[in-house]
Amino acid sequence: MPVIHIHLMEGRTTEQKQALMREVTRAAVDSLGVKPQSVRILLQELQSGHFSVAGEPKYAVTEPAVTGAANGHYPKPVSSN
Repeated sequence: MPVIHIHLMEGRTTEQKQALMREVTRAAVDSLGVKPQSVRILLQELQSGHFSVAGEPKYAVTEPAVTGAANGHYPKPVSSN
């Protein structure tokens, strides 16, 4: 039973998080040969400013969401200081 931990900066919609969990489950099924029912995903949202790079806190600011991963466009977090 794969248990997958995902740490994600806050700011994503419920729909985006659900899509992420579905796609990660699909990847585990395809690559590990397990049943979807055996895949566990723990999604932890990090509060803005509770993540740092080189000792500097990062703050979540998201670009306008583009839905539909099929078209190759994904919302990307943008760090601002």
